[in-house]
Amino acid sequence: VQLQASGGGLVQAGGSLRLSCAASGIRLILNSVGWYRQAPGKQREMVAHMGLDRTIEYADSVKGRFTISRDNTKNMVFLEMSGLKPEDTAVYFCKAGSKGPLSSGSWGQGTLVTVSS
Repeated sequence: VQLQASGGGLVQAGGSLRLSCAASGIRLILNSVGWYRQAPGKQREMVAHMGLDRTIEYADSVKGRFTISRDNTKNMVFLEMSGLKPEDTAVYFCKAGSKGPLSSGSWGQGTLVTVSS
């Protein structure tokens, strides 16, 4: 199983980024998927989660700014981020599996998002 996250980078506050996560060895259509982030010195937290029934949850801090989506034909999951803030700076991870940073699942390697003020 491999999840490859990409799309991170340096962006000014107020800007936008689109993160992508390509999966191999696992069919995302059979799994819940989510995006998580971990800022320096902080615990990993859930950013967005999409269940098998396509029910979506967002962290309060990103509601209205981030959008999670999936393309089952391409076996990929995306995170559209807009209105970025310096506090969004973190390494972002995609996950296939149960909701929550400590629950079971498969993780990608992470992509760094840096938002400058």
